Amino acid sequence: MDEQQLLNDITRNVQPLLDKGRVADYIPALARVNPRQFGMALATVEGEVCGAGDWQTRFSVQSVAKTFSLALALAADGERLWQRVGREPSGNPFNSLVQLEYEQGIPRNPFINAGALVVVDRLLTLTGDSWASVRDFLRSETGNDQIDFDGEIANSEASYGHRNAALAHFMASYGNLENPVGDVLRHYFQQCALSMNCAELAKAGLFLARHGIRADGSRLLSRSDAKRMNAVMLTCGTYDAAGEFAYRVGLPGKSGVGGGILAIVPGRYSLCVWSPGLDSHGNSVAGVEALDLFTTRTGLSVF
Repeated sequence: MDEQQLLNDITRNVQPLLDKGRVADYIPALARVNPRQFGMALATVEGEVCGAGDWQTRFSVQSVAKTFSLALALAADGERLWQRVGREPSGNPFNSLVQLEYEQGIPRNPFINAGALVVVDRLLTLTGDSWASVRDFLRSETGNDQIDFDGEIANSEASYGHRNAALAHFMASYGNLENPVGDVLRHYFQQCALSMNCAELAKAGLFLARHGIRADGSRLLSRSDAKRMNAVMLTCGTYDAAGEFAYRVGLPGKSGVGGGILAIVPGRYSLCVWSPGLDSHGNSVAGVEALDLFTTRTGLSVF
């Protein structure tokens, strides 16, 4: 397969969709992003990377970062983490309070905002610095020590993050946070405000394609835990559109409202697509289409 030619073709085919969707205007710093951008990168398990379009333009990774904080928390805490957060699809918007009340402060999964706050809280307890642990992991996996968070976006999220603060306080009222709410929120906002490009995110996700093996050859997750992470990404990684994503794309994936989607072909590839225009669920319109085209043309999926 000529991977570069395939990415070039997909990039051309999704151009008509760049006028579709809306940027995440509820975060003012993201509202100014040019929606007519698209990038796609593919990294092989051998570490080779190719890309097309705006694949080297950095963007706010937002919820894609939840993949890496979850992996680090699982690596350090193992099965104990699942006592505080579930593994089931939510069927509700990613920032919903309703389900959390019904289930007494236990989030449905680690990829909705409430679940990600619990993961950040646990990683903060385990490491002393949740946000820096994620950043340092990403720097190591990509070989780029310039990866950092965008202060303007982090401040914008903190200023308008009332729903996330409500989620955190609600879980704290049930005893499901170990650290002060303000500390958990700060680490969460900085994690979401990480700035990376498609190539960097594709390389960072390779440990899941390698069944838990990091770039330096060390093992982060057991093969079973890597499989389980991929399973949770497939069923929960694209908000309340996970069923549609599985139907169309057929790969584990994690999206973010910055327009990025990280997708994994176990044993083969890590893929990242980015386009800021979002559908009503918070997933990139052109990004989902690009991954749909990729799996259709290659025949690669987990099914």
